[in-house]
Amino acid sequence: MSQISENKQISPYMAFYMVTTMQIGVGILGFERYIAKTAGHDAWISVIIGGLLFNVLIWMIYRILSRENADIIGVHRNLFGRWIGGTLSFLLLIYFSSTILTVLRTYIEVIQIWIFPELGTPIITFILLGLAYSYVIGGIRVVAGLSVLGFFMSLPLFLLKYYALKNAHYTNFLPILDHSFSDLMAATKGVTLDYLGFELILLYLPFLKHPEKSQKWAHLGNLFTMFTYLITVFVSFVYFNQEQLQHTIWATLTLWKIVDLPFAQRFEYAGIALWLFVILPNICIGFWSVSRGIHRLYKIKQKSALRTMMFIIFICSILVVDRQQVDILNTKVSQIGFYILYAYIPFLFVIQLILGKGNGKGKGRKTSNG
Repeated sequence: MSQISENKQISPYMAFYMVTTMQIGVGILGFERYIAKTAGHDAWISVIIGGLLFNVLIWMIYRILSRENADIIGVHRNLFGRWIGGTLSFLLLIYFSSTILTVLRTYIEVIQIWIFPELGTPIITFILLGLAYSYVIGGIRVVAGLSVLGFFMSLPLFLLKYYALKNAHYTNFLPILDHSFSDLMAATKGVTLDYLGFELILLYLPFLKHPEKSQKWAHLGNLFTMFTYLITVFVSFVYFNQEQLQHTIWATLTLWKIVDLPFAQRFEYAGIALWLFVILPNICIGFWSVSRGIHRLYKIKQKSALRTMMFIIFICSILVVDRQQVDILNTKVSQIGFYILYAYIPFLFVIQLILGKGNGKGKGRKTSNG
Protein backbone atom coordinates (compact mmCIF):
# COMPACT_ATOMS: atom_id res chain seq x y z
CA MET A 1 0.00 0.00 0.00
CA SER A 2 2.88 2.39 0.59
CA GLN A 3 6.62 2.81 0.41
CA ILE A 4 7.21 2.07 4.09
CA SER A 5 10.12 -0.17 5.00
CA GLU A 6 9.15 -3.55 6.36
CA ASN A 7 11.08 -3.08 9.61
CA LYS A 8 8.69 -0.24 10.49
CA GLN A 9 5.55 -2.25 9.80
CA ILE A 10 3.53 -4.58 12.03
CA SER A 11 1.86 -7.92 11.33
CA PRO A 12 -1.68 -7.96 9.88
CA TYR A 13 -3.15 -9.68 12.97
CA MET A 14 -2.20 -6.65 15.08
CA ALA A 15 -5.25 -4.93 13.56
CA PHE A 16 -7.36 -7.09 15.91
CA TYR A 17 -5.69 -5.71 19.05
CA MET A 18 -5.47 -2.12 17.84
CA VAL A 19 -9.14 -1.98 16.81
CA THR A 20 -10.54 -3.51 19.97
CA THR A 21 -8.10 -1.58 22.19
CA MET A 22 -9.30 1.71 20.72
CA GLN A 23 -12.96 0.75 21.11
CA ILE A 24 -12.84 -0.54 24.68
CA GLY A 25 -11.84 2.40 26.87
CA VAL A 26 -13.49 4.40 29.62
CA GLY A 27 -16.90 4.22 27.94
CA ILE A 28 -17.43 0.62 28.99
CA LEU A 29 -17.24 1.64 32.66
CA GLY A 30 -20.61 3.39 32.52
CA PHE A 31 -22.24 3.32 29.07
CA GLU A 32 -25.21 1.17 30.16
CA ARG A 33 -27.01 4.11 31.74
CA TYR A 34 -26.99 6.14 28.55
CA ILE A 35 -28.29 3.50 26.16
CA ALA A 36 -30.92 2.36 28.66
CA LYS A 37 -32.45 5.85 28.74
CA THR A 38 -34.13 5.32 25.38
CA ALA A 39 -34.27 1.54 24.84
CA GLY A 40 -34.54 0.32 28.43
CA HIS A 41 -33.94 -3.40 28.90
CA ASP A 42 -33.91 -3.86 25.10
CA ALA A 43 -30.74 -1.74 24.76
CA TRP A 44 -28.67 -4.90 24.25
CA ILE A 45 -30.18 -5.09 20.75
CA SER A 46 -28.68 -1.68 19.98
CA VAL A 47 -25.24 -2.99 20.94
CA ILE A 48 -25.59 -5.71 18.29
CA ILE A 49 -26.94 -3.28 15.66
CA GLY A 50 -24.09 -0.86 16.35
CA GLY A 51 -21.47 -3.59 16.14
CA LEU A 52 -22.77 -4.89 12.81
CA LEU A 53 -23.02 -1.39 11.32
CA PHE A 54 -19.45 -0.67 12.35
CA ASN A 55 -18.31 -3.80 10.53
CA VAL A 56 -19.85 -2.32 7.38
CA LEU A 57 -17.96 0.92 8.04
CA ILE A 58 -14.70 -0.99 8.47
CA TRP A 59 -15.29 -2.61 5.08
CA MET A 60 -15.90 0.84 3.55
CA ILE A 61 -12.72 2.25 5.07
CA TYR A 62 -10.62 -0.59 3.68
CA ARG A 63 -12.19 -0.12 0.25
CA ILE A 64 -11.53 3.63 0.30
CA LEU A 65 -7.88 3.27 1.30
CA SER A 66 -7.14 0.31 -0.98
CA ARG A 67 -8.50 2.10 -4.05
CA GLU A 68 -6.19 5.08 -3.49
CA ASN A 69 -3.33 2.98 -2.13
CA ALA A 70 -2.88 5.61 0.58
CA ASP A 71 -3.87 6.74 4.03
CA ILE A 72 -6.70 9.24 4.53
CA ILE A 73 -4.33 12.19 4.00
CA GLY A 74 -3.50 10.85 0.53
CA VAL A 75 -7.14 10.02 -0.20
CA HIS A 76 -8.24 13.59 0.57
CA ARG A 77 -5.45 15.02 -1.58
CA ASN A 78 -6.24 12.76 -4.51
CA LEU A 79 -10.00 13.33 -4.42
CA PHE A 80 -10.23 17.02 -3.53
CA GLY A 81 -6.86 18.55 -4.28
CA ARG A 82 -4.21 20.09 -2.07
CA TRP A 83 -6.20 22.86 -0.36
CA ILE A 84 -9.66 21.35 0.10
CA GLY A 85 -8.17 17.94 0.82
CA GLY A 86 -5.72 19.47 3.29
CA THR A 87 -8.55 21.29 5.08
CA LEU A 88 -10.59 18.09 5.37
CA SER A 89 -7.56 16.24 6.72
CA PHE A 90 -6.92 19.02 9.26
CA LEU A 91 -10.52 18.86 10.50
CA LEU A 92 -10.32 15.08 10.79
CA LEU A 93 -7.13 15.35 12.83
CA ILE A 94 -8.89 17.83 15.14
CA TYR A 95 -11.65 15.27 15.65
CA PHE A 96 -9.16 12.48 16.39
CA SER A 97 -7.42 14.75 18.90
CA SER A 98 -10.74 15.42 20.61
CA THR A 99 -11.28 11.68 21.06
CA ILE A 100 -7.88 11.44 22.80
CA LEU A 101 -8.85 14.32 25.09
CA THR A 102 -12.20 12.66 25.85
CA VAL A 103 -10.64 9.34 26.87
CA LEU A 104 -7.90 11.03 28.90
CA ARG A 105 -10.14 13.46 30.75
CA THR A 106 -12.83 10.86 31.49
CA TYR A 107 -10.28 8.46 32.98
CA ILE A 108 -8.88 11.30 35.08
CA GLU A 109 -12.38 11.95 36.39
CA VAL A 110 -12.71 8.29 37.37
CA ILE A 111 -9.43 8.49 39.30
CA GLN A 112 -10.51 11.68 41.06
CA ILE A 113 -13.97 10.42 42.01
CA TRP A 114 -13.06 6.91 43.10
CA ILE A 115 -9.45 7.02 44.34
CA PHE A 116 -7.79 10.44 44.72
CA PRO A 117 -10.47 13.16 45.06
CA GLU A 118 -7.90 15.73 46.21
CA LEU A 119 -5.40 15.11 43.42
CA GLY A 120 -5.45 17.91 40.86
CA THR A 121 -6.15 17.42 37.17
CA PRO A 122 -2.81 18.96 36.04
CA ILE A 123 -0.79 16.41 38.04
CA ILE A 124 -2.67 13.36 36.77
CA THR A 125 -2.66 14.70 33.20
CA PHE A 126 1.08 15.32 33.32
CA ILE A 127 1.78 11.79 34.59
CA LEU A 128 -0.45 10.11 31.98
CA LEU A 129 0.93 12.20 29.12
CA GLY A 130 4.48 11.49 30.26
CA LEU A 131 3.78 7.75 30.21
CA ALA A 132 2.16 8.02 26.78
CA TYR A 133 5.09 10.01 25.38
CA SER A 134 7.60 7.39 26.52
CA TYR A 135 5.78 4.76 24.45
CA VAL A 136 4.77 6.79 21.41
CA ILE A 137 8.32 7.95 20.63
CA GLY A 138 9.21 4.26 20.32
CA GLY A 139 7.16 4.04 17.15
CA ILE A 140 4.19 2.08 15.89
CA ARG A 141 5.67 -1.27 16.88
CA VAL A 142 5.97 -0.27 20.53
CA VAL A 143 2.46 1.18 20.51
CA ALA A 144 1.05 -1.97 18.91
CA GLY A 145 2.86 -4.13 21.47
CA LEU A 146 1.36 -2.04 24.24
CA SER A 147 -2.12 -2.68 22.83
CA VAL A 148 -1.49 -6.45 23.02
CA LEU A 149 -0.34 -6.09 26.64
CA GLY A 150 -3.42 -4.01 27.48
CA PHE A 151 -5.71 -6.57 25.87
CA PHE A 152 -4.45 -9.48 27.96
CA MET A 153 -4.11 -7.44 31.16
CA SER A 154 -7.80 -6.51 30.99
CA LEU A 155 -9.18 -10.00 30.34
CA PRO A 156 -9.17 -11.13 34.02
CA LEU A 157 -11.31 -8.11 34.96
CA PHE A 158 -14.18 -9.44 32.85
CA LEU A 159 -14.17 -12.71 34.77
CA LEU A 160 -15.12 -10.76 37.88
CA LYS A 161 -18.61 -10.23 36.47
CA TYR A 162 -19.33 -13.65 37.97
CA TYR A 163 -19.84 -11.98 41.36
CA ALA A 164 -22.69 -9.86 39.98
CA LEU A 165 -24.37 -12.93 38.49
CA LYS A 166 -24.73 -14.39 41.99
CA ASN A 167 -27.44 -11.79 42.60
CA ALA A 168 -28.88 -11.71 39.09
CA HIS A 169 -32.54 -11.08 38.32
CA TYR A 170 -32.99 -12.45 34.81
CA THR A 171 -36.58 -11.25 34.63
CA ASN A 172 -35.15 -7.73 34.21
CA PHE A 173 -34.89 -8.54 30.50
CA LEU A 174 -38.60 -9.19 30.14
CA PRO A 175 -40.59 -8.42 28.10
CA ILE A 176 -38.22 -8.67 25.14
CA LEU A 177 -38.74 -6.30 22.17
CA ASP A 178 -40.87 -4.00 24.26
CA HIS A 179 -39.48 -0.83 22.63
CA SER A 180 -40.03 0.73 19.23
CA PHE A 181 -37.58 0.69 16.35
CA SER A 182 -36.95 4.42 16.81
CA ASP A 183 -36.01 3.79 20.47
CA LEU A 184 -33.53 1.13 19.41
CA MET A 185 -32.02 3.45 16.80
CA ALA A 186 -31.69 6.23 19.37
CA ALA A 187 -29.84 3.82 21.67
CA THR A 188 -27.67 2.72 18.73
CA LYS A 189 -26.69 6.35 18.23
CA GLY A 190 -25.94 6.55 21.94
CA VAL A 191 -23.58 3.57 21.80
CA THR A 192 -21.52 5.26 19.06
CA LEU A 193 -19.00 6.75 21.51
CA ASP A 194 -18.24 3.29 22.83
CA TYR A 195 -17.37 1.96 19.36
CA LEU A 196 -15.35 5.03 18.34
CA GLY A 197 -11.61 4.73 17.82
CA PHE A 198 -11.35 2.05 15.17
CA GLU A 199 -11.44 4.78 12.50
CA LEU A 200 -7.82 5.65 13.34
CA ILE A 201 -7.05 2.84 10.94
CA LEU A 202 -7.50 5.58 8.33
CA LEU A 203 -4.04 6.78 9.41
CA TYR A 204 -2.10 3.70 10.47
CA LEU A 205 -3.26 1.15 7.87
CA PRO A 206 -0.14 1.64 5.65
CA PHE A 207 1.95 0.42 8.57
CA LEU A 208 0.27 -2.97 8.55
CA LYS A 209 2.05 -5.57 6.43
CA HIS A 210 -0.21 -6.83 3.65
CA PRO A 211 -3.11 -4.49 4.57
CA GLU A 212 -5.60 -6.62 2.66
CA LYS A 213 -4.86 -9.51 5.04
CA SER A 214 -5.45 -7.30 8.08
CA GLN A 215 -9.09 -6.59 7.18
CA LYS A 216 -10.42 -9.84 8.62
CA TRP A 217 -8.57 -9.10 11.86
CA ALA A 218 -10.09 -5.62 12.03
CA HIS A 219 -13.57 -7.15 11.62
CA LEU A 220 -12.82 -9.73 14.30
CA GLY A 221 -11.59 -7.00 16.63
CA ASN A 222 -14.84 -5.11 16.20
CA LEU A 223 -16.87 -8.29 16.78
CA PHE A 224 -14.89 -8.97 19.95
CA THR A 225 -15.74 -5.46 21.11
CA MET A 226 -19.42 -6.11 20.39
CA PHE A 227 -19.28 -9.36 22.37
CA THR A 228 -17.57 -7.57 25.28
CA TYR A 229 -20.22 -4.85 25.36
CA LEU A 230 -22.98 -7.46 25.15
CA ILE A 231 -21.62 -9.32 28.18
CA THR A 232 -21.25 -6.03 30.06
CA VAL A 233 -24.82 -4.95 29.26
CA PHE A 234 -26.19 -8.38 30.16
CA VAL A 235 -24.53 -8.44 33.58
CA SER A 236 -25.50 -4.85 34.42
CA PHE A 237 -29.11 -5.33 33.32
CA VAL A 238 -29.63 -8.49 35.37
CA TYR A 239 -28.03 -6.92 38.46
CA PHE A 240 -29.62 -3.45 38.33
CA ASN A 241 -33.23 -2.74 37.52
CA GLN A 242 -33.90 0.14 35.12
CA GLU A 243 -34.59 2.66 37.88
CA GLN A 244 -31.35 1.80 39.69
CA LEU A 245 -29.42 1.96 36.44
CA GLN A 246 -30.56 5.53 35.75
CA HIS A 247 -29.00 6.60 39.06
CA THR A 248 -25.77 4.64 38.57
CA ILE A 249 -23.22 6.69 36.63
CA TRP A 250 -20.43 4.09 36.63
CA ALA A 251 -22.22 0.72 36.52
CA THR A 252 -19.13 -1.43 35.95
CA LEU A 253 -17.18 0.32 38.70
CA THR A 254 -20.12 -0.15 41.06
CA LEU A 255 -20.16 -3.87 40.27
CA TRP A 256 -16.46 -4.06 41.12
CA LYS A 257 -17.39 -2.92 44.64
CA ILE A 258 -19.18 -6.21 45.30
CA VAL A 259 -16.13 -8.30 44.36
CA ASP A 260 -15.05 -10.17 47.47
CA LEU A 261 -11.46 -11.36 47.31
CA PRO A 262 -9.44 -12.35 50.41
CA PHE A 263 -6.48 -10.21 49.34
CA ALA A 264 -8.39 -7.11 48.16
CA GLN A 265 -11.15 -5.47 50.21
CA ARG A 266 -11.74 -2.51 47.88
CA PHE A 267 -11.26 -4.16 44.53
CA GLU A 268 -12.53 -1.16 42.58
CA TYR A 269 -9.23 0.56 43.43
CA ALA A 270 -7.25 -2.29 41.90
CA GLY A 271 -9.64 -2.42 38.93
CA ILE A 272 -9.20 1.26 38.13
CA ALA A 273 -5.43 0.91 38.43
CA LEU A 274 -5.40 -2.10 36.09
CA TRP A 275 -7.64 -0.22 33.68
CA LEU A 276 -4.67 2.06 33.02
CA PHE A 277 -3.35 -0.76 30.80
CA VAL A 278 -6.51 -0.33 28.70
CA ILE A 279 -6.47 3.47 28.62
CA LEU A 280 -2.75 3.92 27.93
CA PRO A 281 -2.71 1.97 24.62
CA ASN A 282 -5.89 3.81 23.69
CA ILE A 283 -4.35 7.27 23.95
CA CYS A 284 -0.96 6.09 22.62
CA ILE A 285 -2.48 4.82 19.37
CA GLY A 286 -4.32 8.13 19.09
CA PHE A 287 -1.23 10.25 19.70
CA TRP A 288 0.91 8.24 17.31
CA SER A 289 -1.71 8.30 14.54
CA VAL A 290 -2.52 12.01 14.79
CA SER A 291 1.14 13.06 15.04
CA ARG A 292 1.80 10.88 12.00
CA GLY A 293 -1.08 12.62 10.20
CA ILE A 294 0.35 16.06 11.05
CA HIS A 295 3.75 14.92 9.76
CA ARG A 296 2.15 13.78 6.50
CA LEU A 297 0.06 16.91 6.11
CA TYR A 298 2.55 19.64 7.04
CA LYS A 299 5.94 17.90 6.68
CA ILE A 300 6.68 18.57 10.36
CA LYS A 301 8.83 16.08 12.25
CA GLN A 302 6.57 13.59 13.96
CA LYS A 303 8.26 14.08 17.36
CA SER A 304 7.72 17.85 17.14
CA ALA A 305 4.08 17.32 16.18
CA LEU A 306 3.69 14.90 19.10
CA ARG A 307 5.11 17.35 21.65
CA THR A 308 2.91 20.17 20.36
CA MET A 309 -0.16 17.93 20.47
CA MET A 310 0.53 16.84 24.02
CA PHE A 311 0.95 20.42 25.18
CA ILE A 312 -2.42 21.38 23.63
CA ILE A 313 -4.13 18.30 25.11
CA PHE A 314 -2.60 19.14 28.51
CA ILE A 315 -4.06 22.67 28.43
CA CYS A 316 -7.46 21.45 27.21
CA SER A 317 -7.58 18.77 29.91
CA ILE A 318 -7.06 21.39 32.61
CA LEU A 319 -9.79 23.60 31.14
CA VAL A 320 -12.36 20.80 31.61
CA VAL A 321 -13.01 21.31 35.30
CA ASP A 322 -16.04 19.29 36.44
CA ARG A 323 -18.31 16.32 35.78
CA GLN A 324 -20.80 18.36 33.77
CA GLN A 325 -18.12 19.56 31.35
CA VAL A 326 -16.72 16.03 31.01
CA ASP A 327 -20.22 14.81 30.18
CA ILE A 328 -20.67 17.60 27.60
CA LEU A 329 -17.29 16.70 26.06
CA ASN A 330 -18.30 13.04 25.76
CA THR A 331 -21.67 13.97 24.24
CA LYS A 332 -20.25 16.39 21.66
CA VAL A 333 -17.44 14.05 20.55
CA SER A 334 -19.95 11.21 20.26
CA GLN A 335 -22.22 13.35 18.08
CA ILE A 336 -19.37 14.45 15.82
CA GLY A 337 -18.12 10.87 15.58
CA PHE A 338 -21.60 9.68 14.67
CA TYR A 339 -21.78 11.99 11.65
CA ILE A 340 -18.20 11.32 10.57
CA LEU A 341 -18.77 7.58 10.60
CA TYR A 342 -22.33 7.36 9.29
CA ALA A 343 -22.23 10.31 6.89
CA TYR A 344 -18.68 11.29 5.92
CA ILE A 345 -17.22 7.79 5.43
CA PRO A 346 -20.11 6.72 3.14
CA PHE A 347 -19.80 10.11 1.39
CA LEU A 348 -16.12 9.43 0.64
CA PHE A 349 -17.00 5.94 -0.52
CA VAL A 350 -19.62 7.22 -2.98
CA ILE A 351 -17.54 10.19 -4.21
CA GLN A 352 -14.66 7.84 -4.96
CA LEU A 353 -16.97 5.68 -7.05
CA ILE A 354 -18.46 8.66 -8.90
CA LEU A 355 -15.11 10.25 -9.70
CA GLY A 356 -13.74 6.92 -10.82
CA LYS A 357 -10.52 7.45 -8.89
CA GLY A 358 -8.56 4.85 -7.03
CA ASN A 359 -5.98 3.35 -9.37
CA GLY A 360 -3.32 3.42 -6.66
CA LYS A 361 -1.10 5.82 -8.61
CA GLY A 362 -2.04 9.04 -6.87
CA LYS A 363 0.05 11.30 -4.74
CA GLY A 364 -1.19 9.57 -1.63
CA ARG A 365 1.09 6.65 -2.32
CA LYS A 366 4.23 8.62 -1.57
CA THR A 367 4.53 8.28 2.14
CA SER A 368 7.71 8.47 4.12
CA ASN A 369 8.75 6.07 6.83
CA GLY A 370 7.65 6.82 10.34
